Amino acid sequence: MSRIGKLPVHLPAGVTVTFENGIVTVKGSKGTLTQQIVGDIDIKVNGAEAIVEKTADNSDANAKHGLYRALLHNMVVGVTDGYTRTLKVNGVGWKVAKQGNKLVMNVGFSHPVEFVEPQGIKLECPTPNEIKVSGIDKTLVGQTAANIRTVRIPEPYHGYGIAYSDEVIERKEGKTGGKGKK
Repeated sequence: MSRIGKLPVHLPAGVTVTFENGIVTVKGSKGTLTQQIVGDIDIKVNGAEAIVEKTADNSDANAKHGLYRALLHNMVVGVTDGYTRTLKVNGVGWKVAKQGNKLVMNVGFSHPVEFVEPQGIKLECPTPNEIKVSGIDKTLVGQTAANIRTVRIPEPYHGYGIAYSDEVIERKEGKTGGKGKK
């Protein structure tokens, strides 16, 4: 039995949840999100909370019970507060800038790398070495941040690369010269 699935989802003022034909829609001050619900799962709204219930007791419903409750909670948080992921750019002479709907990154290549802002995502560059990815969909924010990070994954010797702001990069010592055979 899912402990997460049994917890009700608190709905702040101004958030509405509707469930029709296997699609849950969450509307809030920042926008609207939809999610398809597959399987023996039902969502009921009682006042200021939504409850995710299983309509059958099989392994498929048990597996998806907590998943859909977590997705519903992420949608409610997204339409009220939104999600933000911050990336740090670390390298000598490396910088990023926003030009229109593109993120232009000079990160050690012979050419600048352009990253087009996806629909529903806002990219910002508060400083030349910082990127902020924000939006209402948690999975889209996380995937966009991961796609930007793959342009230059942090390396362990100097720490150069694009890393999450809360990421800890394990540093390696590197080679020590002159201590070989005599």
